[in-house]
Parts: sequence; C-alpha cells; structure tokens
Amino acid sequence: MPTPNHSSHSHIVALPDAASLNVLDDGTGPALLLISGLGGTANFWNPCVPALAEHYRVIRLDQRGIAKSSRGTASCTIDQLAQDCLAVLDHCGVDQAIVVGHSTGGCIAQTMALLAPERLRACIFSATWGKSSRHRQELFSTRREMLFKDPVGYACSSVFMGHDANWLNHNWKVLENARANAPVTPEAQHIISERLDALIAFDRSADVHRINVPKLVVGARDDLIVPSFLQEELVTMLDHADLHLFEHGGHFFPVTRTNLFVPLVIEWLRTRHL
Repeated sequence: MPTPNHSSHSHIVALPDAASLNVLDDGTGPALLLISGLGGTANFWNPCVPALAEHYRVIRLDQRGIAKSSRGTASCTIDQLAQDCLAVLDHCGVDQAIVVGHSTGGCIAQTMALLAPERLRACIFSATWGKSSRHRQELFSTRREMLFKDPVGYACSSVFMGHDANWLNHNWKVLENARANAPVTPEAQHIISERLDALIAFDRSADVHRINVPKLVVGARDDLIVPSFLQEELVTMLDHADLHLFEHGGHFFPVTRTNLFVPLVIEWLRTRHL
C-alpha cells in the first residue's frame, strides 16, 4: 500500500480503561476524522491522505487493540469504539469534525452522530450499512468460524473478497502482506472475533434517521463484503442523504479507486461549504 509523501504528527490518547490509541494528524483546516473498517488501522487511509490534507486537518487512528494501539479493558462494542473516536477529537482539541467512516468505520460514524450530534459537521458513510440482514449475519458468522479454523485462509480470503480482481492482479504485495500478518495467535484472533461480534450485533435502523447533518453514502456495485444494496437501504433509512455508487473498486475502493474516491469527497464537501 502506498505511503503518504509527507510526515504525520502522531499522538497517543490515553483512555480511562488503560487503552492507548495511536493517532496520526496531517494538514490544516477543518477537521476531517477518518475511521477505517474491520482491520482498524490508521494506515488504511494512507493513499487518501496527501490530497485530503491539502484542504483539511486529517485525523486517523489505530482502533483499540489494533496495530500501535493497546486493547484496554472496556468491552469492544460499536458504542465503545464511537466513544474512543470522540476521545480522540477531545485530545486533538476538535469541537466539531467531518467524519468519514469506511465499513465498520461507517457503523462507528453513525453511532458517533447519534451519541454526540453536536460534534459532527457532516458524515460520509463508505461501504457500510445501517441494519442487520441475512447477508450480513451469514457472511460475518462464516468469517468468524474461518478465523479460528484457518487464520491464514481468513486473511487471504479478505484480500480476494475486498479488492476488485483487476486492481489486485497488479498489486500482489497486498496479498503477501496479509499472508505474512495473518492472525495466527489466540490474542490476534480474539481482537478480530470481538470486532466481528460487534458488527454482527450492529443495527441502527430504529434511530439512524435522526442523524441531522449533511450525509453522503458511498459504495461500489462490485463490493462482495458489503454489497451496494446495503448502501441503497441505508439511504432510505437516513433523512435526505446523497448516494454515489462506483461501478468498480470492490470493498476497499478508497484504496483501489483513490483517484475517484478522494475527488468525490472533496467536491461533495465543497458544494456544502464544508
């Protein structure tokens, strides 16, 4: 995965339950909080940061228990992960932020907007969903079983399912890295399994309509992990949300279609004077 061509300022955010969160901070301007998916790393957003940091103060984090962030003792629920992100904003001195959440990050962003609506200026929900579905439950339950039975297969299957084939065929390093960093230890498997459990339990269909800031829902029609029909459903649950679906890009389109995703984000925010 490409790395930014500039230096990030790093912060460590200490939480009451003894978790410590690694936070990266780039650029100046209105605050833009980027929240990644199941993998939970700040580095997921590396391809997007250089262009975004020309317009915004871009803040991103390793979620609890992931990469350079410690686990702590609190339960790993979507509500807790949302509270963690609010603590990051507090630490960075940010009263209000635009929040971009991808996949799991989109679930976290929805929850932030409902727990602390005064803290968000706008939400971009990328490759995410708002309510439980048979597809969601079956896929994540199957992935959870695979995690323990064949962790290397779990890691590799995520790469094949998450990236469109044409992009992956020119970027095999992603597969090699996934295989080399597969969750083979009980500790790593526990971190992922509790995050999968949180996603299986996630359902905001009863109250997501209360999110009262500008909203954009983004998806890809060839996403095999969070199919585009789930973004179309989310738009019907939200009040006055915009929808944009890429034809290609797979689940990780912020990485595979950075040249399309970042301009879309910047232009959408510009038209809303954000």
